[in-house]
Amino acid sequence: MNSAPSAALIRKYDRNGPRYTSYPTALQFTAAFGPEQHALVLAGSREDAPLSVYVHLPFCASPCYYCACTKVITRDSTQGDAYVRRLRREIELQAALLPPGRPITQLHLGGGTPTFLNPAQLEQVLEALGHHLVLDQGPGREFSIEIDPRTVQAETLRRLAALGFNRASFGIQDFDPAVQRAVNREQSAAQVAGLMDAARHAGFDSLSVDLIYGLPLQTPQSFQRTLDQVIELRPDRISAYSYAHMPRRFVPQRQILDEQLPPAQTKLELLRLTTSRLLDAGYVHIGMDHFALPGDELAAALANGTLQRNFQGYSTRGGLDLLGLGMSAISRVGDAYSQNARTLKTWNQAIDAGRLAVDRGHALTADDRLRRDVIGAIMCAGTVDFGRLEAAHAVAFEEYFRSELAALRGLADDGLVEPLEGATRGFRVTPSGRYLLRAVAMPFDAYLPRAAADQVMSGPYSRVV
Repeated sequence: MNSAPSAALIRKYDRNGPRYTSYPTALQFTAAFGPEQHALVLAGSREDAPLSVYVHLPFCASPCYYCACTKVITRDSTQGDAYVRRLRREIELQAALLPPGRPITQLHLGGGTPTFLNPAQLEQVLEALGHHLVLDQGPGREFSIEIDPRTVQAETLRRLAALGFNRASFGIQDFDPAVQRAVNREQSAAQVAGLMDAARHAGFDSLSVDLIYGLPLQTPQSFQRTLDQVIELRPDRISAYSYAHMPRRFVPQRQILDEQLPPAQTKLELLRLTTSRLLDAGYVHIGMDHFALPGDELAAALANGTLQRNFQGYSTRGGLDLLGLGMSAISRVGDAYSQNARTLKTWNQAIDAGRLAVDRGHALTADDRLRRDVIGAIMCAGTVDFGRLEAAHAVAFEEYFRSELAALRGLADDGLVEPLEGATRGFRVTPSGRYLLRAVAMPFDAYLPRAAADQVMSGPYSRVV
């Protein structure tokens, strides 16, 4: 059943705010946390505990105008060789600081366009990871790679599967030719269908696709055709992101004509259409913009409480330390975040000098850890149990969060949250509230009230819907 909130509620809560892929968000990272602090965190991390590893591969042959990712536009394939060489050195530097024997059970290659690199170059990256760490070879591993369908053939997918990748994410965004031309990303539905079929035959266990609503020239009629084509492909997971038009921050977006963007009311219709079609097709709403088939590991993680948020969005296997490699990559190890240099030049210089490339980060305070747990519970479980948090953090929840709970009353009046049943103190997010999780979490963000009001409303954050 479609439980999406009304258009009036969506309009009311459609303000700017964090996506909470971390708490605190990257805006709170500072240069006071640098390579030395990161090295200490790695050395003190849990011995033999499994690792999640993210490798950022920033190169793209051409820009997609909607993209807000950290990327390097080039057609020079030799840049891939130089980048891989430095990645291997960074893997060696970081692994030397970790307790020995930590297995990698979760690996994600993102970009940019990871398939800008050829399979031989990707093999070098995996070989270095396996040499300096331990690559899980069992069926329970989750080794995923983002695929630009314009850059691969069926043979590429077979070679990626032979390297150990068992999950792939295909960037679709929209199948409508006019929309594709407007955002400089043209690829046919038949091309994507053939590649997804080839991936399944090659042995990929799970396939996901990315869609974006709110792109130029989109209409409910055109996007319904895209949704119908995607549903026919039956991917295991679907991410349907809201396009955040922020041309002052992201230069490629300046190529998008404002007059071609759907008006606010049409964008609301696109959201409601997307959720309705995917739920009717049997997908489970994981939260925000993520959907999965009932048998998928993401749906199981939602059900059993192991769902987590990280810098790639929703993920499984909560609690793993995340090690980020490559320019701009973010690590989350223990109670600290750290981010590598965000330009290729500065990352190159650090690695060439034999140094860690970390240039900013944040060590969590006791208040950060408590609020991270609250916001994580909202974003992932949809349930906040006061007693559990009191036991974990030695606080009186209602007293500590008096003002936050007062702010939550308005959301309760609008049917987005409700008290837990029985004797358990706490609240849960309603089915309608799952579409506005960011708005539910924002009252517990201690950093938002300290930011300027105009910054919260229009500065560094995208809109909630």
